[in-house]
Amino acid sequence: MSNVVSAPPGLSPVLSELSDQAGIATLHHSPELTILNVVWAPYMTVPPHDHLMWAVIGVYTGREDNIFWRRPEQGAPLEAAGAKALGVRDATPLGADIVHSVTNPIPRLTGAIHVYGGDFFCTGRTQWDPETLRAREYDAQWTMRHFAESNARWNAGVAASS
Repeated sequence: MSNVVSAPPGLSPVLSELSDQAGIATLHHSPELTILNVVWAPYMTVPPHDHLMWAVIGVYTGREDNIFWRRPEQGAPLEAAGAKALGVRDATPLGADIVHSVTNPIPRLTGAIHVYGGDFFCTGRTQWDPETLRAREYDAQWTMRHFAESNARWNAGVAASS
């Protein structure tokens, strides 16, 4: 992964597919492996969630700030356990039991390749409410709406500054 994101201009043209908006593009999908191109809108935050499989994240443009969370006893809210900022050319592995939230803290798009050790779309996962930090079933529709709303806010800001 470090080699892939170490030369951003040489990345495949397929990555430019979402270069002008936030979103998730599937580059490969099988029961054993899922590879996504994830583009975060400026200042976008995704609340705590798990993947229930190993992952490797590599940033090829922008910056991705991760907060790692500790799973508490049943029913208690999450507890922050650490953080890691990923910039261009940075890659990091995530274990199958990791819970993290992600923020793009800069005023432009951030792009990253996400590789997952399994079927990312068919694995039952958990997300946590951003206010209460209480667990709930992962909601893919909510995530897609969140990307759309983040794009709308960003596009409104771009139009306002033109």
